[in-house]
Order: sequence, then structure tokens, then C-alpha cells
Amino acid sequence: MKFVDRSDETLRLKTALSRDRSALVVVYGRRRIGKSCLIKRVLTDEDVYFLADRSEEQHQRSLLAKVVATVLPDFDKLTYPDWESLLRAVNYRADKRFTLCLDEFPYLVDQASELPSVIQKLVDEKSLKYNIVVCGSSQNMMYGLFMDAASPLYGRADVIMKLSPIRIPYMMEALKIDAGAAVEEYAVWGGVPRYWELREYCPSLTDALWQNVFSVNGTLYEEPIKLFQDDVKDIVKTSTIMSYVGYGVNRLSEIAARCNEPTTNLSRPLKKLVDLGFLHRETPFGADEKSTKKSLYKIEDPFMAFYYRFVVPNRSFIELDRHLPIEQALNFHFQEYVSMQWENICRNAVTGNQVNGVLYGKAGRWWGSVLNENKNIEQVELDVVAESVDKKHLLVGECKWTVQENGRQLTAALLRKAQLLPFASKHTIVPVLFLKNKPNEDMGNVMLPADVVRLAE
Repeated sequence: MKFVDRSDETLRLKTALSRDRSALVVVYGRRRIGKSCLIKRVLTDEDVYFLADRSEEQHQRSLLAKVVATVLPDFDKLTYPDWESLLRAVNYRADKRFTLCLDEFPYLVDQASELPSVIQKLVDEKSLKYNIVVCGSSQNMMYGLFMDAASPLYGRADVIMKLSPIRIPYMMEALKIDAGAAVEEYAVWGGVPRYWELREYCPSLTDALWQNVFSVNGTLYEEPIKLFQDDVKDIVKTSTIMSYVGYGVNRLSEIAARCNEPTTNLSRPLKKLVDLGFLHRETPFGADEKSTKKSLYKIEDPFMAFYYRFVVPNRSFIELDRHLPIEQALNFHFQEYVSMQWENICRNAVTGNQVNGVLYGKAGRWWGSVLNENKNIEQVELDVVAESVDKKHLLVGECKWTVQENGRQLTAALLRKAQLLPFASKHTIVPVLFLKNKPNEDMGNVMLPADVVRLAE
């Protein structure tokens, strides 16, 4: 697959490794996000790339010595009793600047807890002749090693990069598809480049799903468990929470009731899943996130959302290789699922961007009880709400992923709901329809997939 995006990260990495003095660079992020691929694109034949595994530390040092020997001949002829002797030997032998990359660094630390202190000592001595790049998929451990004040390596890194998912515009480029198809594909694969690669190998989205997801032999059939193994201890509880949230149990009290636990027992695991980027705690637009009790938990990652919506409930059928029930579930609910992801894509596109010449802040969703024109309590929900940076405008949006809509009716209903908002009177209301297809009539307040994807660039 064509390498897309990551231009900023590539520049930062190249800049750090080409400085006059040696650098310690940290690259981390969830598995399959493209960390190793990014690093390998920057390294040259004169650099050393070492992928660690879970084997014993002496074996790891022997393997690393063999790789180092490709740039420092006969380096593997000696046995190195500890990490300090090996890293100092590299420094002694080096006659010009090169980069040593230790990929899956947490595996090395698991077997040799003293390794961070060894690197700290070498960095603090300021005599290193080579750069060190450390990379890891365990977000908890990488964060703790380099951003916890109690860690030996705290404050030692010259550059720390956490790789995020790639944005939707690059999916069009990578898979050579139009904006409408990109929305549906992104709703399944999200911004994880390895998933895009697997998709590229198949002639269609449906084929890719049957080959990689809805098969006991599929590459991604057990994907969530593999991701959780990097960062959570209680995989059973984590999977249970994700299953409930993925099937629409979104309130803390409801999740606790399903798990048969008090809400206080779930605060920590839920926060951890939010910190790892697997869950998102959603609050109504404008609410104080710290104090409001009005919050919902949603799955943040599109692939995880798809997995827990369509794979987990159909595991028995997948194990028996029964296709019809899964096909029926997709036929009945896939467009509905894409519609929810479409809302997220639209909110992300509006956030921090200009719409019709007006710059908006963070977009969110709003829901709640309002007093309507008849003085009755009414439940109102708005898919997209964003305040302009100058506080003058309030963008309100309706998102639809259906074949055709009556634009005038939708706009009228949207304006009516917006005017009921408790904070709407201070703003000029700007209604926007985010639609899959053009409405029945020509209107100026419509954004189609191509417009949204272009805005997200």
C-alpha cells in the first residue's frame, strides 16, 4: 500500500536524528498504527533496527549483537553479560553517527528492569556517539517510562511522538476510492494503516470482512484481545465492558448493572479505556466535563465499534461458519452503524476548521430536556453543535446517511430544535445538513461526503 500522511512525524524524526549531537527519540502508540513503518522509512542502511520479542534477556542481547554486526563487523563475536556493556561497546566501536532503534522496547524492559537506568546513565554522560530510537505498543509502559516523573528516563527524551490514527482523506488516496466509499470504509477500519493494507488485498469491503474479520482464521478475528494484552491486566472485565458499550449500553449506571458491580468499581477501568483511546466519554456540548453527571460512554475506535457491534454478538455463527445470520445483521444494521460513524466524522471535520468562512471550535453533540414553544418538556438531540471562535455563530448540524432527504424539512426541523437550546439566543444560528446524497432540492447549507472529507484534510 502507498505510504500516506505522517509527513509531520517523518520530518520531526529526520530532524531529531540529524542534529549535531546524539538524540533519544521515543515513538509509541497502539499496535498496527504504523510506528515501525514510519521509523524504517527514516532509517538508512547504516542504521540498526532491532525488533525485540519476549525471549530471555541474554538471548535478546545476542540477537541485537548480530544485527549491530551488520554495521560494526564482528560485533557479535563477543558475549555481553549485561545491557550496559553492550551499549557501551557500541559506543566504543562507533566511528560515525548512526541510529540504533529498539522496537518493542517494553519487551526488553520486562526482562531487564535496569535497562532504562542504563540508558539514562549513557544519556546523562553526554558522550553517546549514536542516536537511540525506542518504540513500543504498550502505551501504559511507554508513557510511564518517559513521562512519569519517578522514571529514570523522565525528561531525557529529545522527541516523544505518540502516533494517532490517520485521517479519512488519506484513505481515499491509499485505497483509491471516492469520498462516499471512504466514509463506509473508515466506519469499519478507522485510521489504522495495517487494516487498510488488509483491505487493499481484497476486491471489496465485503470480501475483506469475510476474509479478515468474520472467520476464525481471519487476521483480525481476535484483534481486540491482542490490543488489550499490551495495556490491561483484566482482559475479561475489559472485554465485557467493551461488549456492553458496543451494543448500546452507554451510561455508567447501566454498564455497572450489566457487570453486576457498583459504579465505583468501574471508574478506574473506564478511565483507563478512555486514556488508551478505546472509549470516549461523551458529554453534551457546553457541559463541564468534570462536573456533569450527564455522560455517555461510546467506543472511540471505528474498528472496535464495528467488532463489538457485529462480531461479538455473532461469534457462535462465525465459529460454525454460518454466513446467513451475519449477512442478515449487516443488511439490516450496517447503514445504521455507518450513520453513527458519519456523525463522528462530521464533528471531527468541523472542529477547528472554517465552514463558509467562519472558524469554529470543538464540535460536539447535544442532548437534553428543553421547554418547547407550547411550554411542554421536550427531549431534543442535535448531531453537531459548534461555537465560532469569535462567539458570534453557533453551527448546528443534522447528519443523515440515507438515500435521499427533503432538505427544506430537515432544515426547518433543525432550526426549530436549535432555537430551543438554552444557549442559542446569544448566537447567530447556522444550520448545516451533512448528507450522504444531495437533497431533493438545491440548498446552500448542505455538506456531502466530498465536502466533509475535504474539510477534514
